[in-house]
Formats: sequence, structure tokens, C-alpha cells
Amino acid sequence: MTPATIKVACSNCNLRELCMPVGMDADDLQRLDVLVANRRKVLRGDRLFHAGDTFTSLYAIRTGFFKTSVASEDGREQVTGFQMAGEILGLDGIVHDRHDCDAIALEDAEVCVMPFVQVESLSREFPVLQRHVHKIMSREIVRENGVMLLLGNMRAEERLAAFLLNLTQRLSVRGFSRSQLVLRMTREEIGSYLGLKLETVSRTFSRFSEAGIIEVKQRQVKILQPDMLNQIFNGAASCG
Repeated sequence: MTPATIKVACSNCNLRELCMPVGMDADDLQRLDVLVANRRKVLRGDRLFHAGDTFTSLYAIRTGFFKTSVASEDGREQVTGFQMAGEILGLDGIVHDRHDCDAIALEDAEVCVMPFVQVESLSREFPVLQRHVHKIMSREIVRENGVMLLLGNMRAEERLAAFLLNLTQRLSVRGFSRSQLVLRMTREEIGSYLGLKLETVSRTFSRFSEAGIIEVKQRQVKILQPDMLNQIFNGAASCG
């Protein structure tokens, strides 16, 4: 598929507060418009980039939902993250100038393409942009550490509670409900990310539902007792 591309202005984007530095005035934002080369549409199931592709750009998600994944030696997929509107994809390619993972759209999506050469050039001109890029990279390191904690020390209930709390928190920043969400990923993909078998993920969802903590209708999830989820995440409660 040849992606459709159109010019976009950061200064007029309603997501700029999420993926652009805070504290820049309108004139500076207009000067940063050159940073975004175009928008690119990615259909559900298509890859934005593949592991091994030459790294050229960062991608700010404008609409849609992605997963990143790597292939194990035996060919199985290991999901490494889920990304939504306002978040940045492509940071994995900075180290070796090649992408280390696949980025796959979980629904029809659109990204803003930011050539990294221009990101580096403008970072020297705008220290606030450089700090913002460093902050994004630091956030990825913190996220990786959080995943390691999930996989290393937490029970299945704690892992799923942490996952749901994290999703609702990120969605609420974007103006969505803190208590209702649509899961764009499958139970199997959730299991891959959390280090759990599919059966364990399904069983844990059922436990949460039976305990009245959540209500599940296919991929729609309603958080009925967020305090209980927090208690489970902190190891202070169990739903049996």
C-alpha cells in the first residue's frame, strides 16, 4: 500500500499539547511546522515499520492505536507495548539506525512523520524541543522498567489491574472516560504483553467481572470499582 500523505501544521493540531513541547509560543510552533513532513495513513493490520528497517523518522500518532512487537527465535510474537494518539513511535531506531521492532496498527490510524535529521537540527535551535525529546526517551525507559516489574514480581491479577489502570489513565489525559474503554487489542496480545497465557488473561477478566470490579461486553470494558483495581495493583486485595 502506498500511504496517503498530506501537509500538516503542528500549530493548528489539537494534539500538540501531547506531543509538542509545553511553553512554546505561537511563532515558535509555526517555525516547528517544518518538523512534520506529512501525515501517513496506516490501515488496520498494516505495519508502520518493520524490524530491520532503516531508521529515518519519528512518528507522532494522530489517530488510532498501535502495538509494537518483536519476534522470538522460534518465530512467536512478543508484544512490547501499545501506543495511542499523542504518543511517539520509532524511538527504538535511534540507537542502531535500524528499527528493532514492528509497529502494527490495531485500527485504521494516521501518524505525523517527523524526519529525525530535522528533529536533531531543530533541537539545537530550540533547547525546549531537545528537552522534550529527552523527556520522551526517559518516559520509554521508565515504561520498560515498569514492564519488567510486571513480568518479574506481580501475580496475574496485579498485572491485569495495572494494565487497565494504565490504559484508563492515558485515555483520560486525552479527554476520554476514566471508567469506560474499548480494548483495541486481543486477549492474546494482552497476554503476550503481560507475560500471561491467553487462558489466564480470560480467567482473570472473568474474576474481575464476577467480583463486580469491571463489566465486560466483548471488547468494551467498564470500570465499576477503580479503588478495588488500585488495591489489587498494590497487592492489598484479591478477588479470590
